[in-house]
Amino acid sequence: MARIIEITDLSAPELAPYAGLTHAQLRSRREPERGVIIVESAKAVSCALDAGLRPLSLLMERRQLAAFAGQLEARCGDVPVYTADREVLAGLTGYALTRGVLCAMARPALPDLEAVCRGRRRVAVLEGLADPSNVGAVFRCAAALGMDAVLVSPTCCDPFYRRAIRVSMGTVFQVPWAPTGPWPGPALARLRALGFQCAALALDEAAIPVDDPALAGAERLALLLGSEGDGLSPAAVSCCEHTVRIPMAHGVDSLNVAAAAAVAFWQLRSREP
Repeated sequence: MARIIEITDLSAPELAPYAGLTHAQLRSRREPERGVIIVESAKAVSCALDAGLRPLSLLMERRQLAAFAGQLEARCGDVPVYTADREVLAGLTGYALTRGVLCAMARPALPDLEAVCRGRRRVAVLEGLADPSNVGAVFRCAAALGMDAVLVSPTCCDPFYRRAIRVSMGTVFQVPWAPTGPWPGPALARLRALGFQCAALALDEAAIPVDDPALAGAERLALLLGSEGDGLSPAAVSCCEHTVRIPMAHGVDSLNVAAAAAVAFWQLRSREP
C-alpha cells in the first residue's frame, strides 16, 4: 500500500532528488546503476512503469491523490508518496508541476548500439541537440511515425532529462535508444556493419530530396539530424552515403528539428509488404 507522507520540511534529505540535485548529479555518471531520473506527468510515469522501471518515490499535489490512489497501490507498491499543495511543491522544485505528478525512478541500464539496431530497418540518429524539448519531440515523432530506434551522440541532451521525458509523452521509454559511442566515424561504421545506409539531413545544394526513390527503397536506413543552430557537423555529413533535404517553398531554408524529423520519418518509414 502506498505511504502518503505530508511534506513539512522542504529541506528533508529524502526530497533531494526533486530539489537539491542537478541533472548531472542524478545521472551519476560514475555509477550509472545508482542513477535516478525524474519522470513528470501521470502518462509518462505509466509508460515508464510499463517499460519496467523501478519507482523510488513520488511527489504529488494533494488534489491528485484521489485520482491516482488505485494506480499507486496497484503499480507502485509501498513507495513513499510525498504530497502538499501546489504552491508548496513549486517552492520545493522551483517550478510549477505541469501535470501535478513527479516520480523518482531508478535509471535503467542502456543497451549498446548493436543491441538496439540489430534487425531494425529505420533508425534516427541525433547529433548535438541541446534543447530537451526538441529531444522529447523527436522521440514522440519517432514513436508515432515508424522509427525502430534512436541513437544519441555524446553532444546530445540526455533523453532521460525531466523535460525531454515530459515532452516525449513517455515515448523515451517506448522507443529503444542507445548512445552512439565515439562519434561520428566509429559509430556510423558500426551502423554500416549492421547493413545500414546513412542519410544526413542537411542544407546542401547537392542533397537529394527526401522523396528520392533511392532512400525509400533502402532496406535499412539511418537518418541523421543535427543541432538546432548549426545542423549536422561536416564530419558527420562526410561519413554518410546520402545528403538529404526537405524541399521548401516561399524562401524558407529550414524547419525546426522536430518538424523536420516528422517529415523525414513519415516519408522514409519502413513500408513492409
